[in-house]
This record gives sequence, structure tokens and C-alpha cells, in this order.
Amino acid sequence: MASTLVRGRHVVVRVTGRDEAQVIEDGAVFQRDGRIVAVGPYADLLLRYEPDETLGSPDDVVIPGLVNAHHHVGITPVQHGSRDHALELWFASLLAARGHDLYLDTLYSAFEMIESGVTTVQHLHGWATGGPAAVCASLEKAIAAYRDVGMRCSFSYGVGDQNLFVYGNDDAFCASLPPETGRALAAHLAAFRSPLEEQGEVFEELHRRHGKAPRTRIQLAPNNLHWCSDRALAMLRELSERHAAPMHMHLDETPYQKAYARARAGCSAIAHLERHGLLTPAMTLGHGVWFTQADIEKVAAAGARICHNASSNLRLRSGIAPLNAFHRCGVECAIGMDEAGINDDRDMLQEMRVVLNVHRVPGMDDTEVPTAAQVLRMATEHGARTTPFAAEIGTLEPGKAADLVLLDWRQIAHPHLALDHEITVVDAIVHRAKSKGVRTVMVAGEVVYRDGRFTKVDRDAAVAELAAELAGPRTAAEQARLRLSREVMPHVRAFYARHLDGEVREPFYRQNARA
Repeated sequence: MASTLVRGRHVVVRVTGRDEAQVIEDGAVFQRDGRIVAVGPYADLLLRYEPDETLGSPDDVVIPGLVNAHHHVGITPVQHGSRDHALELWFASLLAARGHDLYLDTLYSAFEMIESGVTTVQHLHGWATGGPAAVCASLEKAIAAYRDVGMRCSFSYGVGDQNLFVYGNDDAFCASLPPETGRALAAHLAAFRSPLEEQGEVFEELHRRHGKAPRTRIQLAPNNLHWCSDRALAMLRELSERHAAPMHMHLDETPYQKAYARARAGCSAIAHLERHGLLTPAMTLGHGVWFTQADIEKVAAAGARICHNASSNLRLRSGIAPLNAFHRCGVECAIGMDEAGINDDRDMLQEMRVVLNVHRVPGMDDTEVPTAAQVLRMATEHGARTTPFAAEIGTLEPGKAADLVLLDWRQIAHPHLALDHEITVVDAIVHRAKSKGVRTVMVAGEVVYRDGRFTKVDRDAAVAELAAELAGPRTAAEQARLRLSREVMPHVRAFYARHLDGEVREPFYRQNARA
């Protein structure tokens, strides 16, 4: 692999504190064979090394590659015709989503991520149909898409063995529906139900294939507490310990999930994970919107991490996560865009601004609100620590992987930007950098995006192929799922209305909880 000297007016090496970052003026990064060899003043590195290629200029700023620490799909639910319902209703609405090629779907979202400076993604994949061999064959399409476009990917196949549709027993819920609707929903869910042992086999096989791949790693994803029996939690803990594999688990995203945990175990979801030995430094918790102060303190004491999905929480009416309390207690937090960001795309630069601004509570105590430096650290170093690449990425330091982004400083600073008062380079980046200003994206020393073009995959051809696939009318099966979505929606709404009123306890919550 060729060596490269990457120059910038400012080189942001890493965030070092709440308001501090190591920034080298007129700096450069020298990489060879995908690893950073040196970082320092451009003039010094130019004398010391003879690179095969020089990138960047005094009109650029260099930052570590960004990490989207929580991601699912390409074509968004809105594109599939689903509104931003409350999460629990949204699942019913998504029955109507059309089928399409997973490889193209994954490329579509990867293009948007890379365009906004994302070099690493935590891909959390939902259920697939068939036995372990068929599931692995399907998942390989998504993994191949990231490999082909050049992204770094931590890939997880979601594990769940109960309560696939509502936060209660599936058979009991289907039996409560009008007979024809109940039979249709039961048949649909049956296709996605697989023995817990087979789900473990999928992880084992993917880990065998990709556990040591340069840009692909496999980790575990307990889908959520309501989807996992205690037996599933035990299996996941054993797999994580045996393979030293990190875990990423949705938890307390909504008040309904918080209520479910209390009804199931008589304690919070966090306390239940703690009882089962899952609250460890290997665990990243997605969302955490409804964590109590006691929950947050337990997370901090255990050294677990939280992935904050600000836009998703806003769009699906889940609430605003207590990020300020997370930081106050010393919890390391990453940033994820979930299905899509506030603009229904995967723009990480935009998502960073959402995170920065949605937590600006009233008052004059600046220690109570996030800073630009904290947000950039969430999107880089702390995001990296939620993945198996933790030791390799997140900062621009010798020995780390050469994952970096060149931003057009003129897009950030033109026509004027004063850096001699309160605004720092990091402030300027987080407040003003746009995806149109992303000049170059490098992963493991390889340029995967330059001046609006992807170097490894033809974006226009891939997106055109995806559009053509979805341009035709719905198939008969898709029409049936559309009808089913409309039929079950009022029953799902009624189920959760009873839940909040405290009128439903058996069989929906406790049945299967300890299967």
C-alpha cells in the first residue's frame, strides 16, 4: 500500500478534555500501509518522509474518521411509507416495508455516511428468515457492501427469542386479534422465529469468517430486554466472554420499555442486566432515554457505555435522553443515527449539531451542557470504544489506523470566522462543517471518497439499480403485509393503552420472560 502525507491548516489529533483538543496548526499526518506513522507540523514531516502521495492543503482541516455507533438500514421507514409513529406503533407500521436487495440497501446508507465523514459503522441487523446457513448468506450481502465501498464495519446480528411484535407473548397477542388477522400475523412472525441455539450459531459462524478481517469485526447484539429471555441473556454473556466480543443492546428507549422491565423483574432494566452479569465494560447500551439517576450511576460504576441516538429519540417520540447526567456521572457516550437522522438521511455532521443543541438546558452554568469538544469526542474516540476496533481508531496518533477526513476549511470559515476570541477550531467544525465540505475520506490509508466521488463503487449505478428495483408495484406478498399493517395498528395501540393503565400483567409480560 502506498504512503501518504495528509496536510491541513488544522489537524485535530484528539479531544483531550471538556473544552480542549490537541490541534496542530499547519500540520500533517503521515501514514504507511494503513497505519499512522507520525503526526506533526507539515514542514517537519515533509523533511522526514518521502510520501508516494500528498493530500490536503492549507485550505483543509483534518479530523479523525467519525463513527456512527448505531445503525440499521438504508431505505428509511419514511421512504417505505411509514410515518414517525411512537416506536411501538412504528413496528406495526413497518410491516408494510417492501423487500429489496440488502447489498444495494446497505450501499445506499454507506454512501450517505461516508459523504458526511463516517469511516466506521456499528451495523445492528434485525431478524432474517431461514436457518443459520440462509441467515448467514443474507447477512453476507450487507457485510460485502461495506467491504466493497471501503468502510470499516462492526457487524451485529440481533438476538431475540420472545415477544417479537409487542412487549408480550406473541401467541397471546395474535389470539386476541380478529381470527383472520391473528392467523396472518402469526404466520408472518413464525418466519422470523428461530431457536436460540441457531442464533448463537449465526454469531459463531460470522465471527469465524470475519473475526480477524482488516475492516470487518463481529460483535453481539441482544436486541432489547423484552426480546430476550433470561436464557438468551445467559447465552449472550457466555459468547461475549468466550470470544471477547463486545455487546450493543437497545435499552429503555421508551417509557413502555421501562414499564415492561419493572413488570417482568420487579426492578429496572439496568438492575436486571446487572443481576445477569451483563453490565460490564463489554456492554454498550443504545438509547437509555428512561434511565434513572440510580441506573446511570450503575452504568458508570460498571464501565459500560451508552450510544446516544438524539434524532431517533426525537422523531419517534421516545423523549430526550439525559446526556448531561450521563456526562456528569462519567459515562462514555457515543453517537448513533439509528434508522436515520433528523433530515431522514445519515449526515453525521448534522447529527453532531443535534446532540450539541438539544441538551442546552436553560441557565448559565456552562458545565451542565455539552461542549463541541465533547460532541466531537463522542463521534470519534468514544464511538470507537463501542466497537471491536477500540484500540485502532478514534484519534490521529502514531500506531492507529489511518482513518481520517479532510474538510474544506473555506466551507467552514468563509466569508469570516474569528478564532481569536471564544470560538476554537473544534467549535467551528461542530457548528459549521457540512457534508458538502467533506473533501476526502480515508479508511486504513485508502482513499474511499474524494471530491464528491467514491473511488471503489459506482454510486450512481448502485442507487439507480436500487431505485429500479423499488419502482414497480407491490408484489402480492407486499400487498398482504400492507393490509396486515393497517389491520393490526389499532390493536397494538389498544395493547399499550392497557399497558400504561396497569391493567395487563398476564400473560403478556411474564409469560416466556424466563423461558
